[in-house]
Amino acid sequence: MSDRVPMTKTGYEKLKAELEHLEQVEMPKLAQRVADARSEGDLSENAEYHGARESQGMLQAKINLLRDKLNRAHLIDPSKLPKGEVVMGCTVRVRDLDLGDEEEFVLVGAGEEDYDAGKILVTSPLAQGLIGKKKGDRVAIDVPAGTLNFEILDIRFDDEA
Repeated sequence: MSDRVPMTKTGYEKLKAELEHLEQVEMPKLAQRVADARSEGDLSENAEYHGARESQGMLQAKINLLRDKLNRAHLIDPSKLPKGEVVMGCTVRVRDLDLGDEEEFVLVGAGEEDYDAGKILVTSPLAQGLIGKKKGDRVAIDVPAGTLNFEILDIRFDDEA
């Protein structure tokens, strides 16, 4: 996997802080839990030991994933991107041509996504379908749930709000 992971400096710092917390705080807690459970004796019937080891393995997988993202990070400066089209860092307001609803999305890099707040990864199929489009464009985007048909109503940047 050599694909670069686009992110802003903010997203990079957020992921880096999360990684540090997991390595410096959470992993030592789990290691202690494993040690305490191990000291209870017979490991073959020790559910606490097996649960702690499983948690430790899942935490290590998350740490490895974060390290990988940070190693493949490609820092983007949104202020240097074109302003007249959909790019990372912009807020795009669209009308769903099938339902008539209006939606707003903010295209963000890794570490900044918050789907409940409309912040979607710039690498997602939806964002990829919007990238490079301009106000007034109509676009059909294939996503796992089907095809979405949008008209781009507005493109703005946080510094314009």
